[in-house]
This record gives sequence, structure tokens and C-alpha cells, in this order.
Amino acid sequence: MKMERLFDYITKQFDDGPLDKFVGSRDEAGNWNFYSTGQVIEMSRKLASGLLDMGIEKGDKVGLVVYKNRPEWVVADLAIQYIGAIGVPMYPTISSREYEYIMNEAEVKVCFTGAGDLYDKVSLAQAKVSTLKTIVCFDRHGERPFWTDIMSEKNLAKVQEISDTIKSGDLATIIYTSGTTGNPKGVMLTHNNIISVVESCCNLLPVLRGERVLSFLPLCHIFERAVIYVYTSIGTEVYFTGTDNLGGETGDLAAVKPHYFTTVPRLLEKVYEKIYNKGLLLTGVKRKLFFWALSLTDDFEHGKTYSGLDAIKRKIADKLIFSKWRAALGGNVKAIATGAAACPAKIARVFSAAGIIITEGYGLTETSPVLTLNDYYSGNNKIGTVGVPLDMCDIVIDRSEGDYNEGEGEILGAGPNIMMGYYKQPEQSAAVFKELNGKTYFRTGDIGTFVNGPNGKKYLKITDRKKELLKTSGGKYVAPAPIESLLKEEFLIEQAMVVGDSKKFVSALIVPSVDALKNWCDEHHVAWTSLDEVVNNEGVISRYQHAIDLVNENFSHIEKIKKFTILPTSWDASKVDGSEAELTPTMKLKRRVILQKYGEEIDALYA
Repeated sequence: MKMERLFDYITKQFDDGPLDKFVGSRDEAGNWNFYSTGQVIEMSRKLASGLLDMGIEKGDKVGLVVYKNRPEWVVADLAIQYIGAIGVPMYPTISSREYEYIMNEAEVKVCFTGAGDLYDKVSLAQAKVSTLKTIVCFDRHGERPFWTDIMSEKNLAKVQEISDTIKSGDLATIIYTSGTTGNPKGVMLTHNNIISVVESCCNLLPVLRGERVLSFLPLCHIFERAVIYVYTSIGTEVYFTGTDNLGGETGDLAAVKPHYFTTVPRLLEKVYEKIYNKGLLLTGVKRKLFFWALSLTDDFEHGKTYSGLDAIKRKIADKLIFSKWRAALGGNVKAIATGAAACPAKIARVFSAAGIIITEGYGLTETSPVLTLNDYYSGNNKIGTVGVPLDMCDIVIDRSEGDYNEGEGEILGAGPNIMMGYYKQPEQSAAVFKELNGKTYFRTGDIGTFVNGPNGKKYLKITDRKKELLKTSGGKYVAPAPIESLLKEEFLIEQAMVVGDSKKFVSALIVPSVDALKNWCDEHHVAWTSLDEVVNNEGVISRYQHAIDLVNENFSHIEKIKKFTILPTSWDASKVDGSEAELTPTMKLKRRVILQKYGEEIDALYA
């Protein structure tokens, strides 16, 4: 059957043969509970009927906000779609003020959420959102409206009648961007916008019907949400979880033994840091063997073949070292897809060389989200790039506005996956579209170039954000992203941000990887008192200077880091004290926030 509406995917799954275990999560006792395909369809239709009872009509906005991914989210999403309402997913980490802004602009009438402090934040916003009449809880708590209690069979015929009228070009969802600058913008995506991506990606994922996948990236982000529709189409068992219980002997990776999952680079970096730190704790032959195996990943490239002694070395490394890494991820993982931010090439090489293939893609919320993807199956995977354009996407490099290096320019994209525009923001919508050769393109704001790759294809390489380019006082442009990416390949560096706009030279703010630094201090007999004191230790500073020097070798004189400071802190996507976080929910740097918070430290670098 042809997919025209997003809810057609659950119908396809049922027609292909309903799954006994479609979507599930752990209960408070740690047991996995699943809904079958039939149960999801039945519950979502009853919930849709209940929403009609509450006065929700076609075109009305319904909010969704949860801490962890859960099956109830999928049921609610389908229920909203069945009656032509518009889902407005929101991050759980944003403030009550941001909920207030989003729900007022979108005129949200009902909001699904959890029963704890998340309910409290949404409830606090409700007082200033005149349209929000009801908050429905996915967790039972006192007299608060509970999601199954509002289910009804009264309007099932009406639900079917409305769903039959929904077209592929109808608005399906409004997804608010994480807002690195200013207020978030509501991205309007149609059913067809998302379906075009799902259909293009279904045959690119190395997962088969009945296999197991983990889902822990927020469903409020279009990346994971689109992937869920792919899983639905293929017919996989989806295990919903969070990032707090992934590793270890009792973690979800060990319990589920997934064949596939999606993630963001920062989580891969953290896994690598743990692996590296464990290697540092080894002694004697085991330590030498570990780092010998790790060194074999340095020249890994997809499609590269080894023979003779080189092949034997890699078989030994796989048997003794890499097989244990795969076992720690459950033993079945074929590949991991990563997006939302640039994945350091070193990370992709290490995991892929260990038999855990990393497939990196690229896109934005505005592009539903995929524009390009590295293909697992055909060998069209080039490390250091974000892959080739999807068949339905037209990608061009626009050099007409800006001072770019040879072959570089702003990435423009056209295709059926491009958003309708920003909700109630016609001027901002107009600003991100450009007419070129009679076709309308979306301006990504990213800078990139095409490079040669496998099978004679052109691969897209992201070089920086157009808005994030630094311009030194000498008038030279510097792209911070490539420098930051190489800095984070150093195991002692958790986060890094390059500064130097309107300054004589480039500097860097360094957030240390605390566990790795503790191990280094122990190995080099540096007394650990506190992080505040250690970052000022001459030996520690010298070690970080060495890392900076190695990174500088890869860049021109104007791009080299002249000074740096090590910050005795961490950068997070949310703050317990309610202050503004340094990272977006997708782990991107909030440069404006960081510049404000560390203004004194930056000024000291240029004093």
C-alpha cells in the first residue's frame, strides 16, 4: 500500500502481520511490558475518540512532553493524527517560560505529559496559556486526568470518517527548534514531508522484521520520531528506554541485545571515553594489547581490505579486544546511526573498525530531517562525511553569499521533505528560502563541500555553520567546528569551544573529561585535590598544551589556537538550578550562552 498519511504505517504493519511485541518499556520493577500492533491501533483510536469528546477538532494543537520515550507517546501521536489534530512535541528539559511561549503561539488545547515535576512545569505554564484547558497524565496521580480514563468508543465511526479525509499534504506536526538563539521557531511538517524521508530510508537501515531496536533519543525531535516510523514500517520490536540505564551488566543494552539504534555523537564519545579509561587502568601485557588493538583503527576506511600479516593482526585484535566491545553493546548491534551534530572521524573509525558500523547522516528539523546519509548496505560509507543526498533530495553548494574556501559554500536543499515554513513567522520563513535556477531551495545555514567517495559518488562534508564563522580583527574568517571536533578526539577533553570573533587570534575554552583526567593524574603522580585546583596544575596545563599543539598541526596559522583555558565545570543540556544550559537537547553548543557565562575567562585570554 502507498503511504500517504503517517498513520498508514501502523496499518501496513498490521497488514504485513501484526507483532505481539511492537513497542515496550520497563515498569518501575524493571520488567518489560509491551503493546502489540493490534493493541496500539485499538488504544490510539479510542484515545482519538476521547479527544473528540474533549472538544478537540481537526487542526487543533495537542502538546506532548515526556522525560523518557514510552509506548504511550506512540499511541497519543497516532490518536492525534487520526482526527487531523496537530501534534506539538516539546522537550522535557525546557523551562516553564518556554512551555508558556510555545503553547501560546501554537494555541495548544490539550497536553499529554508525565505526572511528576514535568506536570508541575506544564501546569505552571498553563496559568498563562488561555487555550490550554486540560493536562493529561501518562502516569496515574490522584485526581489528575489519566490517559486511559479519557479513552472512549463513542466516536470511533467519527474517527474513521475524519482520518479518511486527511491528505498527504496536510500539516501533521509543529516541532519547535531548540532555540540556540532567541525564541524557538515552530517548524511545520506535513505527512508527506516526513513520509518522503521514511520511504527513502527504509531500505538503508540494516534491521529486519522482528529484530530488536532501542529507542532513547527524544521522540520530540524529528530525528528519532522519523526513525520510529521506519521501525513501524519494517516491523521491528521497539524497546523504549532512557540514557540512564544503557550500559553495565543489568543495563538495557545487555538485556535487549539490540540489532540497531540511533544516537548522537556525544553519547558515542562518552562510550569511547569509558573504553579508553578502562584501557588506562590495565597493566602489563593487557595494557599493551589494548592500545595495540586501538592503534589498528587509526587507518580504518570502509571497503579497505587487508591481507597477510595485516589481516592476521586485525583478527587477533578482534578476537581479544573488539569482540568484548560488541558484547558490551549486547552482541548483536550491526550499526549505529548518528546525527544532530558532527561525529568526530576518530570515533567513527574506532567503532566501525570494531565491527560496530557508524552511519552518519545530515539534516535539520526543517528537512524532516534527512538530506544525506551514509549507506550501510552498498558500501557507500565514507568516514568524515555525512553521506550522499537521498534520491529525492537536490543538494547544491551556494557560493554567492560569503567568503568561502575553494569548493565550499552554503548547503541548499530542495525536495518533498522541506518544511512548509515556520508557524506564524512569515518573514523568518521567507528568509530561509532561495530561488535558484527556477527552483526553491531551503538555506541550511551550514557550510559544506562535496568530496569524492566510494563508487564514484560525491559525498557531502560539513565544514561549519555559516552563522558560527569567526572573523578575526584582521578580517580573516575561521570555522570553529572542525577545530572543536579534533579537540574532542583528545580523551582528556569533554567539550571545547573556539572563540576569537573580532580578536587578534583564536583561543579555546576547554571542559575536561573528569574521569580521564583523574586517571591521568594518578598515572603521573599529580595529587587530586579538587577540579578547581587540578586545572591550574602546571603539569596538567602542559598536557593540555600538548593536545592543543597536535590539533594545531592540522590548521593554518590564522586558525591555530594561541591560548586556552581549562574550565573546572561541565556543560549540560539542562541545569538542576534552572539556569540556562550550555548545550541544546541535541548536545549542540549554545554559543551565545557560553560567551555570556564565561565572558571574564575569555577576556582574560586577550588581556
